[in-house]
Amino acid sequence: MKTIKVSVVTPDGPVYDSDVEMVSTKAQSGELGILPGHIPMVAPLQIGAVRLKKDGKTELIAVSGGFLEVRPDQVTILAQTAEKASDIDVERALRAKERAEQRMHEQKLEHIDFRRAELALQRAINRLAVSEKRF
Repeated sequence: MKTIKVSVVTPDGPVYDSDVEMVSTKAQSGELGILPGHIPMVAPLQIGAVRLKKDGKTELIAVSGGFLEVRPDQVTILAQTAEKASDIDVERALRAKERAEQRMHEQKLEHIDFRRAELALQRAINRLAVSEKRF
């Protein structure tokens, strides 16, 4: 079966680099499925999971925004943060989720940045879902 090279990179360095059969992810414009030979494109990513089909198995990477660049033989994901499902610290993600929920609740009482708390909550929920392979 044909494959496409995928690289997931963050400001801290590379997170993933391998040949896969298919890439699926959420862009700002909607869900994208990329196979070898896909037309070139660039798309901003949403907080979500990147699903990588390789050897009949699906690997998951949690990303919190960034950009996807597609070329016929390569996909590059430049993400603000990215973690493979196996690398996610579930306890830390749970604490982050609880903090974000608390901040959103307190927003009504204080001058908390609601959007910032909402994004933190989305990132924590995404990390938990990827770690539990719910995608």
